[in-house]
Amino acid sequence: MAFIKNRTSDAVAQDERKMPRDCASLVLELDNPDPMVRRWAARDLADCHEAAGDLVSRLRREDDASVREIIFSTLTGLGDGTAVAGLVECLRSQDASLRNEAIEAMQQLPDEVAPIMRGLLADPDADLRIFAVNILESLRHPGVEPWLIEVIEHDAEVNVCATAVDLLGEVGSAAAGAPLKRLKARFADEPYIQFAADLALKRIAEG
Repeated sequence: MAFIKNRTSDAVAQDERKMPRDCASLVLELDNPDPMVRRWAARDLADCHEAAGDLVSRLRREDDASVREIIFSTLTGLGDGTAVAGLVECLRSQDASLRNEAIEAMQQLPDEVAPIMRGLLADPDADLRIFAVNILESLRHPGVEPWLIEVIEHDAEVNVCATAVDLLGEVGSAAAGAPLKRLKARFADEPYIQFAADLALKRIAEG
């Protein structure tokens, strides 16, 4: 009796991709029990702009890291308001990996994230404000330095200011000089703020 090799989920998924795959069908496949099928569905939804909400919904309950990676990639490609709002919600998650992936995704969307950045930096949750500063680390946008200066001028939480000062030491210009000195005066009893601000001032002077 001839031995018939079982087909792998990869082969099944590849065959399924040869069939007509409209956006509605792809959305349904996001709930398929096979992570391979979910990965292909998330990848193929890149051309379905109306699917951002469904991708965000799946992301909140997806436990397969490789599927999450593809969903983040697709959401970044879509980059609409729903996608960005979903990424912001990920910043509020207790899952550190999900937060970090959301930060990386948002760093790739400078024009889409810029309109909401001030709101993120003023959020009542200090942790979210720190995550917002982390987004600025690789966000290629002319507003990065002004946003950081606003943080060190107005944020009352020392840890948020410390995160902003660290980044200002890398991207700051002469415009940050006076605000850094005012920050030192505001947190005169915080050794790390003194150290980080002095370091940032030195780098700016040398630059």
